[in-house]
This record gives sequence, structure tokens and C-alpha cells, in this order.
Amino acid sequence: MKTIGVLTSGGDSQGMNAAVRAVVRTALNEGFRVMGINKGYNGLINGDITELNYTSVSNTLSSGGTFLKTARCLEFKEEAGILKAVETCKKFGIDGIVVLGGDGSFRGARDLTLHGVPCVAMPGTIDNDIVCSDYTIGFDTAVNICVELIDKLRDTCESHNRCSVVQIMGKNAGWVTLEASIASGATTTVVPEVEFNFERDIVERFKRGMGFGKTSFIVAVSEGVFFDVPSNKNYEYMQKIGIHNAAEFAKKITEETGVESRETVLGHVQRGGTPTARDRIIATEMGNYAVELLKNNISNRVIVMKENHITDFDILEALQMKKPFDIKRYNMANDINI
Repeated sequence: MKTIGVLTSGGDSQGMNAAVRAVVRTALNEGFRVMGINKGYNGLINGDITELNYTSVSNTLSSGGTFLKTARCLEFKEEAGILKAVETCKKFGIDGIVVLGGDGSFRGARDLTLHGVPCVAMPGTIDNDIVCSDYTIGFDTAVNICVELIDKLRDTCESHNRCSVVQIMGKNAGWVTLEASIASGATTTVVPEVEFNFERDIVERFKRGMGFGKTSFIVAVSEGVFFDVPSNKNYEYMQKIGIHNAAEFAKKITEETGVESRETVLGHVQRGGTPTARDRIIATEMGNYAVELLKNNISNRVIVMKENHITDFDILEALQMKKPFDIKRYNMANDINI
């Protein structure tokens, strides 16, 4: 193996640049050439590729997003798209690729490996919903952003004796919502994975809080509770009680509790900004590990964190794993926060 390619695919997350930096510099130190593949699998199909050197990744450790750009590529799901990508690898002399992204990106890495281009994948998504890994690059930064914004919202809630319904990203998973809820002391946490009941989780908890003098409230809601997705245990219930979005959630709280409520949708601000030290360190470790695998002719692997250790799994095995929601931490949040 003489030349390694690196690409970022799917949604961006903080720490992707740190991971790419680690791949580039580790590979160069091992004597490999490194090719940066722009715009994910689209760039691999279309030949949007640039050679990278030490200075190409200078001052990227602290920057959010991905300087390689990212995109979702429907063409790559077809055999014809994969074959185009293989031909591009031959054209640019790419002998192996490091892929950073989510489950869809992993499947692409598997397909390339099966077509003769060895690949190693790393988990990059703020949602922390990669089933084979305890942690994904960008998660810690996203949680910290949410906590910072909720803290600011709490100030104005307390000033006006209001409730703020805060919608947090996570269509298929409530991990960011759960962690942000614990860290910010949200009164109620609503996630797709745990059944929600308005009377129990809103009305009764608000009454309890008001009973000992509480005048302002935070309700942390994962966006996934409003979508009809497999992980959502609450979609039919929400439809039944007339809640289809955060605004309707806030309106119902006002009607049922008498507490004036406003919605705040945090949105994509959670995916930007400077990565935390934790994300930079883990991204760096994973990037370094990825090159070591390819150097030793090991491919079709996903690099993961398990019990605070960096390790790897076969991609197919990784995609078949299950990741149960941490109900113990969820219950802890409800016991302590009010």
C-alpha cells in the first residue's frame, strides 16, 4: 500500500477535521501519500480529489465542520456508482481509504472493500447513535453546545416564570437530549426510546415543582419524538394528544399547567463550533488507529470506542450490533431533575 485516501460522509460533526488531520499526518509519517476526497462518496465517483501534505491540515484541529466537505450520495448505493468509485481509485492510485461518517458511510466502506478497495471506517456523528460504538466523534461538543444554550434559556425563563420547550437534534436517537438534560437540570426529558405520558411527565412533575416554589421549567425534547421512525415509541401517542411539533408541545403545557411556555428549536447550531478537547483527542486516536490498520493490511473494519478503549470490529458485525438506550441514566435524570 502506497497511497491512502480519506473522506468524510453524511452529516458533519465537530472533530472530523481532527480525525482527518490525524489520518494525514500518521500516513505521511509512515511514508504513504495521502489523497483528500472532497464531498464524500460524490467526490470519489467524480474524481474531486486533492493530494494532502502536512500543511494541508495545519490549524484544523480546532475547527468545526469538515474542510473536505461532506454530502450524501444516492449514486453510490447503486452498483454502477461503486464501480465508478473503484475506477477513480485506480486513476489516482488510491490503495485504501479511511471513511468518517455514520452507518450509511460504513456500508459504503464495506461495498468498496468487497470491490477490491480496502477501507477502514470511523464513527463521526453528533447523535452518538452508531450501534457498535459507545462514543462517536462530535457527540461531546454537541452536548456542550446544548447545555450552554439551555443555560441561557433558563435565565430568561426564570425572569418571566416560564417554561421553555427545547427541541434537540436526534431523529432516531435521544442520546444528545438525555446528556444535555442531565447536565442542564431539565425538568422533563422526552426521547424516542422511552414511552412518554403527558399527565405523568409534564403535569404531575410541574405540580410537584410548583409545590416547593419552583416557577420556571425546562423540557428537553428530542426531535425524533415528532417523526414516525422505528425507534420512536411516542409517535402515535403524540399524534393522539395533538402534539406534532415543539410549538404545539409548548401550547399544550400552557393549557394544562397554566405555565406560559415557549418553544426553542436549537437546530443545526449543534453541529458547528469548536470541538471540545474530548472530541479532538478521541478523533486523533481513531485517525491514528485507522492508518495503523491499513498499514498492516487490515480492512473492512470499523474503529470504535468500547469501555473507554479504542478497538475495531468487522463492518458487517458492527452493523448488526444493538445499542440499548441507557434507561438507568434516563431514570436518574427524572429522579434528580424537577
